[in-house]
Amino acid sequence: MSRVCDLTGKRAMVGNNVSHAMNKTKRKFSVNLVKKRFYLPEEDRWITLRVAASTIKTINKNGISAVLKKAQAEGFIK
Repeated sequence: MSRVCDLTGKRAMVGNNVSHAMNKTKRKFSVNLVKKRFYLPEEDRWITLRVAASTIKTINKNGISAVLKKAQAEGFIK
């Protein structure tokens, strides 16, 4: 399973490790994914999503319903 956030589509980024001597080697910046259960009061059920930690902060701020609607509008959820 690829490491992609279910709601925002965040993926790993590619960059460089830079040593003190300014040598550069490729590296990967992984997404901080967490498997989390959310309660949907409208549907009276729980859903489990793999979301980034930054997405959890957005859900706490805006609410799960609003974030799900936005993700559906952007095409991350069918």
